[in-house]
Amino acid sequence: MTKKNDIYDLDATKEEVEIDKNIRPETLDEYVGQQEIKENMRVFIKAAKLRGEVLDHVLLYGPPGLGKTTLAHIIANELGVNLKSASGPSIEKSGDLAAILSTLEPNDVLFIDEIHRMPRFIEEILYPAMEDFELDIVIGQEGNSRNIKIDLPPFTLVGATTRAGDISAPLRDRFGIVSKLNYYTDEELQHIIERTSRVLDMSIDEDAAIELAKRSRKTPRIANRLFKRVRDFALVNGDTNITKRLTDLALERLHVDKFGLDQIDIEYLKSLINKFNGGPVGVETIATSIGEEVSTIEDVVEPFLLQEGFIKRTQRGRIACEKSYEHLKIAHYKDTLF
Repeated sequence: MTKKNDIYDLDATKEEVEIDKNIRPETLDEYVGQQEIKENMRVFIKAAKLRGEVLDHVLLYGPPGLGKTTLAHIIANELGVNLKSASGPSIEKSGDLAAILSTLEPNDVLFIDEIHRMPRFIEEILYPAMEDFELDIVIGQEGNSRNIKIDLPPFTLVGATTRAGDISAPLRDRFGIVSKLNYYTDEELQHIIERTSRVLDMSIDEDAAIELAKRSRKTPRIANRLFKRVRDFALVNGDTNITKRLTDLALERLHVDKFGLDQIDIEYLKSLINKFNGGPVGVETIATSIGEEVSTIEDVVEPFLLQEGFIKRTQRGRIACEKSYEHLKIAHYKDTLF
């Protein structure tokens, strides 16, 4: 059975969804981080308005939790149009795509999350919709089928993905704006945490916000989730303010260490070092050894470990770096040769 991790779990309760809506920034001015993307997007949106045309299709890619969905909402809001949302895995048939596209109003933004998971034949139907605003589909059973062409209003497709390499070249080439979202700095995460504290009406000391930022894996989604969990401890304790001491206590209870590594990360590194002598070893083998999905390892766990220098990814497999041995206080075989 696949284990779930409260920090990484993407399945949110209705209450969490409402909270996320409340803390989500609505304008580019409110959006923290991704400065270059933000400034470029400001130019592209203003230019589209001046021309009286729809914004070019936008592809946003990068690790999960960096604000791709939020940016899609902001784009629609800055354009002053409606946002329609869908996910790649949910579009299984041509009829699913037709139903979504047929509800669009002129200049609307269509946001497709996990766009890399759309079936290839759906992509091919999407090509003329993106280029010519025309839907060309086949209906009816085999031997009694016919083509139907439907004119669509001009719209902007915003696609989001954690795996840009899995998107086919023909689809990727149809996006006029392609932007990679990068990890956040601790200072940017501190600003996000302090903003969230104001929105949720729970004050936080500056040193507590700094500590939360340091342990948030450079990811706003995790920063906000950690803040909400620490807030839970504060409320149960009867506190109206989050202190550094309370933050340390809560994060210790949540098994989030000073680098932001949690139980899954530690299990991953221990498995890599203790079971496979530090590698190289394939990701499928590691995933099986700790009972996690390969997609969770590749999309959520490894990007941060790679970024922070805990592991290396080679053609032969994953290798534990010296930093992993030091962090886990495990003697490296190199240190025991003499």
